[in-house]
Amino acid sequence: MLNIAPDLAGAGRLIHAAWERLSPWPAGKWLFSRLLGLANPYTGSVGPRVLELRPGFCRVEICDRRAVRNHVRSVHAIALANIAEIVTGLALMAGLPPDARTILVSLSVDYLHKARGPLISECRHVPPPPNDAREYEAELESTVTDASGEVVARGRARWRVSPKRASGSGD
Repeated sequence: MLNIAPDLAGAGRLIHAAWERLSPWPAGKWLFSRLLGLANPYTGSVGPRVLELRPGFCRVEICDRRAVRNHVRSVHAIALANIAEIVTGLALMAGLPPDARTILVSLSVDYLHKARGPLISECRHVPPPPNDAREYEAELESTVTDASGEVVARGRARWRVSPKRASGSGD
């Protein structure tokens, strides 16, 4: 059986390299987004389409469809939180060294308006890592805007970044 994500250490470089290779091609962004969803099925459940990705920046779109709606016919709060996590994680991981590992340790979202129609989530700034190889936490922000450009949600994510541990360390 194919193991799509056998080791998340170095995943950032792998993600960025896949993006660089696929995104210029017709349907390349779509294919990259599908592969992302296969590697992380819960992420894939909201149907994100990665529009731009580079170290420190990510832009993702999701469509307003029944599968991500709530009882008041707007995009569900957890779908908005999911794309806040996606953009912050991708923006962070795209610029990490090959031996880095990440894990989300905190996520909060402010819901400002009902989210309807196609939505764009962006993370524009990732703080630089420390100069040594120690574990650290990076705090990132994301915005989610609707088709009119109105910010419907703001997310804050804290990611723990650590160097890859030796095999057999219990991870």
